[in-house]
Amino acid sequence: MRIQTLLAGAVAALALAGPALAQDVAITGGQVLTGTSVIENGTVVIRNGKIVSVGTGAAPAGLRVIDARGKIVTPGFVAVDSGLAGTEVGSVRGSNDLSNNANTLTAAFDLSYGLDPWSFTLPTARLGGVTRAVVTPQHAGSGGGHSHDDSDFAGAGHGGYQSPGLFAGQAAVIKLGGADILVKPRVAMVAPFGEAGKGVAGGARGAEFVLFKETMAETRLYARNKAAYDRAALRDLSLSRADLEALIPVANGSMPLIVTVNRASDIQQVLRLAREEGIKIILDGAAEGWLVADEIAAANVPVLLHPITNLPSNFEMRAARMQNAAALNAAGVVIAIKGNEGSAHRA
Repeated sequence: MRIQTLLAGAVAALALAGPALAQDVAITGGQVLTGTSVIENGTVVIRNGKIVSVGTGAAPAGLRVIDARGKIVTPGFVAVDSGLAGTEVGSVRGSNDLSNNANTLTAAFDLSYGLDPWSFTLPTARLGGVTRAVVTPQHAGSGGGHSHDDSDFAGAGHGGYQSPGLFAGQAAVIKLGGADILVKPRVAMVAPFGEAGKGVAGGARGAEFVLFKETMAETRLYARNKAAYDRAALRDLSLSRADLEALIPVANGSMPLIVTVNRASDIQQVLRLAREEGIKIILDGAAEGWLVADEIAAANVPVLLHPITNLPSNFEMRAARMQNAAALNAAGVVIAIKGNEGSAHRA
């Protein structure tokens, strides 16, 4: 299956302990699995934390050499839609920095400020070969590595730990080693659609789509008239200045919007919305994506999915099936596999 890494060009790195990633290193003598071939007695050269060559032969002079004879060397995994370094125990509010319960700050919520490089989740994930992660804020309906249940659906009126607004906030890319784990903040905006989205918009899908379009219109109005806004000469806008500033990259197409969506008809509506608004989107979940795989491929929209989601756990996943990933791949959709849902400790 063709699996491609998404978001911010996160570079595949070897599954070594964190400090080694920042050094100039040659790993020699191991069986190197590249993803497309097997190299016996291979040599992998890393400079400034990036893989610069994979092949055979002696290590370049001046590099620290790690003897990997008798071992298997593979690229590191990139965990997408992750809670790594943002929470220790999802059900304990004090340890959860992935969500913001204030309606006054939604799109501008930047989880990168709360990431913990000494989180116990990081060495656990490294043991499984994860070396990079895209950490995403929680919202009503969050999945992939976030712990939640129905009581967490803040937007549906139950309280809980998910961000209550139309936008959950901005994602970040991290590396899983060293004291400075942040690779790039604010790489994508996150928003729930479908059942989760209608909850935060007032209870109906139609309300969410109208609200989203109005939000994009207000963002563009603000971007064109900042001076008038500063003079209080612009009509009242529904979002704070911080949220409007955060949404400008989404509105102009320079920042992707990660859309949590599962029902096939919702996927169609989101694709149409993205086309009409001129925004870049990434589908997160897409449990019924196989039903509209050709449309997703034609729109050149990537998908983050859990490959074994095959139960109709709610009414927007009635057609979930194990072959979803294979069907999307066959249609030419770029996909990225999400990790274990429900636990940040399992990436």
